[in-house]
Amino acid sequence: MSTTYTFRIEGMHCGSCALLIDDVLEDLPGLRSTQTSMKRACTVVELAPGGATAADVIAAVEELGYAARHMT
Repeated sequence: MSTTYTFRIEGMHCGSCALLIDDVLEDLPGLRSTQTSMKRACTVVELAPGGATAADVIAAVEELGYAARHMT
């Protein structure tokens, strides 16, 4: 069973920023889906058990220069 997480993303300026984040997240192990929205300033990811974690998603986004935090 997979788990869905929503992360607040700060620093996106255009749709290309959202596409870049999705592109990088798609390389994480166990990622089933990702959808980043510049308008909503968030990304929603579905992770499979035993793969990447929420912390891995935050680290990947922050490596691109954006701020990310898990929303509850």
